[in-house]
Amino acid sequence: MPASDTETIATALNTLKIELPSWGFADTGTRFGKFVQPTAAKTTEEKFADAGQVNLFTGCCPTVALHVLWDVPAGVTAADIDALGKKYGVKAGAINPNVFQDQIYKHGSLCNEQEPVRRAALQHLLDSVRTARELGSRDISLWFADGSNFPGTANIRARKQWMAEGLRKTHAAMAPNQRMLVEYKPFEPAFYHTDIADWGMSLLLARYAGPQARVLVDTGHHYQAQNIEQIVAWLLSEDMLGGFHFNDRRYADDDLTMGSIDPYQLFRIFAEICFFEWETGKKADIAYMVDQSHNLKNKIEEMIQTVMTAQEIYAKAAILDFPALAREQNEQRLIDAENILKDAFSTDVRPAIREWRRAQGLAEDPLAAFRASGYLERVAKERAGRASAGSSYA
Repeated sequence: MPASDTETIATALNTLKIELPSWGFADTGTRFGKFVQPTAAKTTEEKFADAGQVNLFTGCCPTVALHVLWDVPAGVTAADIDALGKKYGVKAGAINPNVFQDQIYKHGSLCNEQEPVRRAALQHLLDSVRTARELGSRDISLWFADGSNFPGTANIRARKQWMAEGLRKTHAAMAPNQRMLVEYKPFEPAFYHTDIADWGMSLLLARYAGPQARVLVDTGHHYQAQNIEQIVAWLLSEDMLGGFHFNDRRYADDDLTMGSIDPYQLFRIFAEICFFEWETGKKADIAYMVDQSHNLKNKIEEMIQTVMTAQEIYAKAAILDFPALAREQNEQRLIDAENILKDAFSTDVRPAIREWRRAQGLAEDPLAAFRASGYLERVAKERAGRASAGSSYA
């Protein structure tokens, strides 16, 4: 590999930060049941401890996304969370409100036909904004389960307006340095219509909410064969791409390990971002977050595997020959342009990543180093037989 590529990879990895989801360290499962692991985190402190391990061995995961009801319940203060961050070397990241778990949200939250439910949902969003401000968290990440299951059972136009009004009021409560990230999903748990079903709806609602709102792209939240990198390119062009929830899928929103099914799609997404940054000369302000359901793999090990995959694929995208790519595109040399992508994707960047890790004082193989640390064996004994302190999705 040319020395210039090694330098490019080092520069790229120096800037790549991956946010870990607190819920990824807790027991999770499917709608058929929850699968218990002896080393799964059962308290907010244990989630911070596990996230700290991932950051310790990978060197690029300084923040943890928090779900308000699961991680910052009543009685837990910002000072408590700050103390955990200092203890385990990671800080609170994006704050995720929860307006889908309680029984009152069975027919929706901000889009609910009942005004008292809409009011309760809005108050929770406003409380979450305040919590984010107290924690020093910039991003409020919003996902809504709102929708309907049967034709004729909901006024889609009215629900659109209620959603827009709720987001606008939430935006008005944010501090100047905060951002609202509006996520979308075409189906599940609603199967006839969801109130924010695609990136266009999310874009319109974000623009209606205010200038600090952006779109959040979950790579599992699309129909089969959808061109996600085109969505990324459009949102970059409109300065409306705020962040990602990274995972992979075989059928629908499977929440499988990032890059486990289609690593070339992940590469194409990163390639669009790197190409945009080369063309514009500015760094895209994107929050890279993981959102996976680690049901069967060990949770900490899968998170380390995920981060290593992200680093490898991002490095491949970073060494693309962008001047040549632009030239071949403009000259309409299709095979040559496509081969530039394939050549970068086929490049073995792992030696350069190992060199970068050595320079950072990290182990060349973070997963092997973690396994050798004895952390899993220790926490398995400490956590044996303990009940979960709170709920998480299943």
